[in-house]
Amino acid sequence: MSEIIKVQGLSKVFGQHTVLKDIDLSINSGEVTCIIGASGSGKSTLLRCINLLEDPTGGQILFHGQDILTGKLNIPTYRSKVGMVFQSFNLFNNLNVLDNCMVGQIKVLKRDREAAKAQALKYLDKVGMTPFINAKPRQLSGGQKQRVAIAREIAMDPEVLLFDEPTSALDPQMVGEVLTVMRNLASEGFTMAVVTHEMAFARDVSNKVAFMSDGVICEEGTPAEIFTNPHQPQTREFLARFMNS
Repeated sequence: MSEIIKVQGLSKVFGQHTVLKDIDLSINSGEVTCIIGASGSGKSTLLRCINLLEDPTGGQILFHGQDILTGKLNIPTYRSKVGMVFQSFNLFNNLNVLDNCMVGQIKVLKRDREAAKAQALKYLDKVGMTPFINAKPRQLSGGQKQRVAIAREIAMDPEVLLFDEPTSALDPQMVGEVLTVMRNLASEGFTMAVVTHEMAFARDVSNKVAFMSDGVICEEGTPAEIFTNPHQPQTREFLARFMNS
């Protein structure tokens, strides 16, 4: 698998608080990387740094070998290649579902409206949202909003999809519909980095699991290694708490 993103020695400091400390992580083509850990361990900040929603304090983020922190990057173009799905959906409330999935293609990728519409309809169908193309976000359930948000990102033809706890804002009955979409994307070979509290998803779908605690990656390995035979006491304690809850 070829390496798309390589994080090296990444740090992030907010005031007196160090949130990320010397993070190393690779995201490889066609793989699903799940990042797990307790709330406040730095998982979401790591994704936000990768997508340049936060400015790292130190280290490197390499995209196909080029450091994106040099200041020479076209950020909208980069974000079209490294899409992000947020826990709070981040849809445009004044636009309907179809237009939400077209606007980025038109403004960033400069696609004409017909091409953008065809692409949007293709991926809204993939996530089961075709019947709702004329609905506004306020008319949708949380699970439906998240499926639209996923369709919006994959319509941009990204190389990597970042998911920041995509099910944490959903009612329990809606979690399954979003995880099913994500499982399907994984089975089709989409490259994904997923911050999640859904341990079964991390165990069953990912190729690699990274466990974070107190701003560092304590342990990284295959799902079998992490879930069956974790080496670090923090990992064992976290998994015991989660898997028994």
